[in-house]
Amino acid sequence: MRTTLKKDEKILLITRQHWLRLVLPCFAWLLLTVLLIWWLNNTTAWIIILIAALYPLFEYINWRHNLWSVTNLRIIDETGFITRYSKESPLDKINNVEYDQSVWGRIFGFGNVDIQTAAEMGETKYMLIHHPKLLKDTITHAQEEYKKTQLTNQANQLAEAIARTNTGTQPSQQMIADELDKLFGLLQKGAITQEEYLAQKGKLMGG
Repeated sequence: MRTTLKKDEKILLITRQHWLRLVLPCFAWLLLTVLLIWWLNNTTAWIIILIAALYPLFEYINWRHNLWSVTNLRIIDETGFITRYSKESPLDKINNVEYDQSVWGRIFGFGNVDIQTAAEMGETKYMLIHHPKLLKDTITHAQEEYKKTQLTNQANQLAEAIARTNTGTQPSQQMIADELDKLFGLLQKGAITQEEYLAQKGKLMGG
Protein backbone atom coordinates (compact mmCIF):
# COMPACT_ATOMS: atom_id res chain seq x y z
CA MET A 1 0.00 0.00 0.00
CA ARG A 2 1.37 3.40 -1.01
CA THR A 3 -0.94 5.67 1.00
CA THR A 4 0.67 7.11 4.12
CA LEU A 5 -1.18 6.21 7.30
CA LYS A 6 -2.33 8.90 9.71
CA LYS A 7 -1.38 9.09 13.37
CA ASP A 8 -2.75 6.11 15.34
CA GLU A 9 -4.13 4.59 12.11
CA LYS A 10 -3.90 0.81 11.76
CA ILE A 11 -4.47 -1.47 8.76
CA LEU A 12 -7.19 -4.04 9.43
CA LEU A 13 -7.44 -5.67 6.01
CA ILE A 14 -5.89 -5.48 2.53
CA THR A 15 -7.72 -7.27 -0.28
CA ARG A 16 -7.75 -7.40 -4.09
CA GLN A 17 -9.86 -8.70 -6.91
CA HIS A 18 -10.06 -12.48 -7.20
CA TRP A 19 -7.35 -14.33 -9.14
CA LEU A 20 -9.99 -15.19 -11.76
CA ARG A 21 -9.36 -11.65 -13.00
CA LEU A 22 -6.14 -13.02 -14.54
CA VAL A 23 -7.62 -16.12 -16.21
CA LEU A 24 -8.70 -14.44 -19.47
CA PRO A 25 -5.35 -12.67 -20.19
CA CYS A 26 -3.37 -15.85 -19.44
CA PHE A 27 -5.72 -18.05 -21.48
CA ALA A 28 -5.56 -15.66 -24.45
CA TRP A 29 -1.75 -15.71 -24.39
CA LEU A 30 -1.60 -19.50 -24.08
CA LEU A 31 -4.03 -19.93 -26.97
CA LEU A 32 -1.99 -17.59 -29.16
CA THR A 33 1.19 -19.45 -28.20
CA VAL A 34 -0.27 -22.84 -29.17
CA LEU A 35 -1.59 -21.54 -32.48
CA LEU A 36 1.65 -19.85 -33.47
CA ILE A 37 3.74 -22.91 -32.60
CA TRP A 38 1.31 -25.15 -34.47
CA TRP A 39 1.20 -23.00 -37.62
CA LEU A 40 4.60 -21.34 -37.78
CA ASN A 41 7.06 -22.66 -35.18
CA ASN A 42 9.84 -20.34 -36.30
CA THR A 43 11.77 -17.36 -34.97
CA THR A 44 9.03 -14.90 -35.90
CA ALA A 45 6.47 -16.93 -33.98
CA TRP A 46 8.61 -16.90 -30.83
CA ILE A 47 9.18 -13.14 -31.10
CA ILE A 48 5.41 -12.61 -31.33
CA ILE A 49 4.87 -14.93 -28.36
CA LEU A 50 7.36 -13.01 -26.22
CA ILE A 51 5.83 -9.66 -27.14
CA ALA A 52 2.31 -11.00 -26.49
CA ALA A 53 3.46 -12.13 -23.04
CA LEU A 54 3.56 -8.47 -22.06
CA TYR A 55 -0.26 -8.47 -22.01
CA PRO A 56 -0.79 -10.95 -19.13
CA LEU A 57 2.27 -9.49 -17.39
CA PHE A 58 0.72 -5.99 -17.58
CA GLU A 59 -2.60 -7.33 -16.28
CA TYR A 60 -0.85 -9.08 -13.40
CA ILE A 61 0.97 -5.88 -12.38
CA ASN A 62 -2.31 -3.96 -12.47
CA TRP A 63 -3.98 -6.69 -10.40
CA ARG A 64 -1.21 -6.52 -7.79
CA HIS A 65 -1.57 -2.74 -7.45
CA ASN A 66 -5.39 -2.66 -7.48
CA LEU A 67 -6.24 -3.06 -3.80
CA TRP A 68 -8.61 -2.02 -1.05
CA SER A 69 -7.37 -1.33 2.45
CA VAL A 70 -9.59 -1.06 5.52
CA THR A 71 -8.13 0.83 8.48
CA ASN A 72 -9.59 1.91 11.79
CA LEU A 73 -10.34 5.32 10.21
CA ARG A 74 -11.16 4.85 6.51
CA ILE A 75 -11.31 2.69 3.39
CA ILE A 76 -8.55 3.30 0.85
CA ASP A 77 -9.00 2.34 -2.81
CA GLU A 78 -5.72 2.29 -4.77
CA THR A 79 -5.21 1.42 -8.44
CA GLY A 80 -2.49 1.78 -11.04
CA PHE A 81 1.22 1.16 -11.31
CA ILE A 82 2.49 3.74 -13.81
CA THR A 83 -0.48 6.08 -13.45
CA ARG A 84 -1.93 6.04 -9.95
CA TYR A 85 -5.39 6.63 -8.53
CA SER A 86 -6.44 6.73 -4.89
CA LYS A 87 -9.83 7.26 -3.25
CA GLU A 88 -10.67 7.42 0.46
CA SER A 89 -13.96 6.88 2.28
CA PRO A 90 -13.99 7.84 5.98
CA LEU A 91 -15.76 5.29 8.16
CA ASP A 92 -18.15 7.89 9.59
CA LYS A 93 -19.34 8.72 6.05
CA ILE A 94 -20.33 5.14 5.19
CA ASN A 95 -24.07 4.55 5.50
CA ASN A 96 -24.38 0.95 4.35
CA VAL A 97 -22.27 -2.00 3.14
CA GLU A 98 -23.67 -4.94 1.18
CA TYR A 99 -22.21 -7.90 -0.68
CA ASP A 100 -23.57 -10.47 -3.11
CA GLN A 101 -22.24 -13.76 -4.44
CA SER A 102 -23.43 -15.98 -7.25
CA VAL A 103 -23.27 -19.77 -7.00
CA TRP A 104 -19.88 -19.74 -8.72
CA GLY A 105 -18.82 -16.91 -6.46
CA ARG A 106 -19.54 -18.99 -3.37
CA ILE A 107 -17.61 -21.94 -4.83
CA PHE A 108 -14.51 -19.97 -5.83
CA GLY A 109 -14.69 -17.28 -3.14
CA PHE A 110 -15.47 -14.07 -5.05
CA GLY A 111 -18.31 -11.55 -5.21
CA ASN A 112 -19.28 -7.89 -5.33
CA VAL A 113 -19.29 -5.36 -2.50
CA ASP A 114 -21.55 -2.29 -2.58
CA ILE A 115 -20.60 0.65 -0.33
CA GLN A 116 -23.07 3.51 0.10
CA THR A 117 -21.54 6.67 1.47
CA ALA A 118 -22.69 10.21 2.22
CA ALA A 119 -24.62 11.97 -0.54
CA GLU A 120 -21.68 14.03 -1.74
CA MET A 121 -19.55 10.89 -2.16
CA GLY A 122 -22.16 8.63 -3.76
CA GLU A 123 -22.16 4.86 -4.16
CA THR A 124 -19.26 2.58 -5.05
CA LYS A 125 -19.47 -1.04 -6.20
CA TYR A 126 -16.35 -3.20 -6.08
CA MET A 127 -16.52 -6.11 -8.54
CA LEU A 128 -15.02 -9.61 -8.35
CA ILE A 129 -13.63 -9.10 -4.83
CA HIS A 130 -11.75 -11.91 -3.10
CA HIS A 131 -13.73 -12.97 0.01
CA PRO A 132 -16.39 -10.18 -0.18
CA LYS A 133 -17.99 -11.16 3.15
CA LEU A 134 -14.68 -10.66 4.92
CA LEU A 135 -14.38 -7.16 3.44
CA LYS A 136 -17.96 -6.32 4.43
CA ASP A 137 -17.58 -7.67 7.97
CA THR A 138 -14.25 -5.88 8.46
CA ILE A 139 -15.78 -2.54 7.44
CA THR A 140 -18.80 -3.06 9.71
CA HIS A 141 -16.61 -4.01 12.69
CA ALA A 142 -14.30 -1.05 12.04
CA GLN A 143 -17.31 1.29 12.02
CA GLU A 144 -18.53 -0.05 15.36
CA GLU A 145 -15.10 0.38 16.96
CA TYR A 146 -14.78 3.86 15.48
CA LYS A 147 -18.13 4.91 16.95
CA LYS A 148 -17.16 3.51 20.35
CA THR A 149 -13.90 5.47 20.26
CA GLN A 150 -15.71 8.68 19.34
CA LEU A 151 -18.24 8.22 22.13
CA THR A 152 -15.47 7.49 24.63
CA ASN A 153 -13.63 10.65 23.63
CA GLN A 154 -16.79 12.72 23.97
CA ALA A 155 -17.56 11.18 27.35
CA ASN A 156 -14.02 11.92 28.56
CA GLN A 157 -14.28 15.54 27.44
CA LEU A 158 -17.64 15.85 29.17
CA ALA A 159 -16.25 14.33 32.38
CA GLU A 160 -13.40 16.84 32.33
CA ALA A 161 -15.87 19.71 31.91
CA ILE A 162 -17.99 18.48 34.83
CA ALA A 163 -14.87 18.05 36.94
CA ARG A 164 -13.97 21.67 36.32
CA THR A 165 -17.38 22.80 37.56
CA ASN A 166 -17.01 20.67 40.71
CA THR A 167 -13.66 22.32 41.56
CA GLY A 168 -15.28 25.71 41.62
CA THR A 169 -14.08 26.96 38.25
CA GLN A 170 -16.85 29.01 36.72
CA PRO A 171 -17.39 27.97 33.10
CA SER A 172 -18.79 30.42 30.59
CA GLN A 173 -22.36 30.16 29.34
CA GLN A 174 -21.08 29.12 25.92
CA MET A 175 -19.01 26.31 27.47
CA ILE A 176 -22.02 25.05 29.41
CA ALA A 177 -24.15 25.13 26.26
CA ASP A 178 -21.50 23.18 24.33
CA GLU A 179 -21.19 20.54 27.03
CA LEU A 180 -24.98 20.18 27.29
CA ASP A 181 -25.10 19.65 23.54
CA LYS A 182 -22.45 16.91 23.82
CA LEU A 183 -24.33 15.35 26.71
CA PHE A 184 -27.56 15.28 24.73
CA GLY A 185 -25.69 13.73 21.80
CA LEU A 186 -24.48 10.91 24.04
CA LEU A 187 -28.06 10.33 25.20
CA GLN A 188 -29.32 10.17 21.61
CA LYS A 189 -26.62 7.65 20.68
CA GLY A 190 -27.47 5.46 23.66
CA ALA A 191 -24.10 5.94 25.34
CA ILE A 192 -25.75 7.10 28.57
CA THR A 193 -29.14 6.51 30.19
CA GLN A 194 -31.86 9.10 30.82
CA GLU A 195 -30.99 9.09 34.54
CA GLU A 196 -27.30 9.68 33.83
CA TYR A 197 -28.21 12.46 31.44
CA LEU A 198 -30.36 14.25 34.02
CA ALA A 199 -27.74 13.83 36.74
CA GLN A 200 -24.89 15.19 34.64
CA LYS A 201 -27.10 17.97 33.32
CA GLY A 202 -27.86 19.00 36.87
CA LYS A 203 -24.14 19.20 37.68
CA LEU A 204 -23.49 21.34 34.63
CA MET A 205 -26.36 23.68 35.51
CA GLY A 206 -25.11 23.94 39.09
CA GLY A 207 -28.05 22.05 40.53
